Amino acid sequence: MSEEEPQAQTVDQPAVTPDPGAGAHREANLDALLDVPVNVTVEIGRVSLPIKELLSLGQGSVVPLDRLVGQAHDVLVNGTLIAQGEVVVVDDKFGIRFTEIVSPTERVKRLK
Repeated sequence: MSEEEPQAQTVDQPAVTPDPGAGAHREANLDALLDVPVNVTVEIGRVSLPIKELLSLGQGSVVPLDRLVGQAHDVLVNGTLIAQGEVVVVDDKFGIRFTEIVSPTERVKRLK
């Protein structure tokens, strides 16, 4: 049985020209994405408790957290850290002033 070498042929392909409407289409997709709601959470601290201790908690119980007073709080978007900040009051409601923001490149890495 003899092995034949595969025959390669050159194929002429038409030149690719950019679609003039592609930019507008991309912008429309981005506009739709900008309206997607996300959950923003500000975390003031964490603690790990045995279930026995958790079950013994009642009204008035105090649970110490891992953060120090004055330490920055984590700002999470859909569970991913995107910034840190300090708690402020805005019209009798809590707010957050960003003091540090994770770079866009790092935010994308954390999504994986």
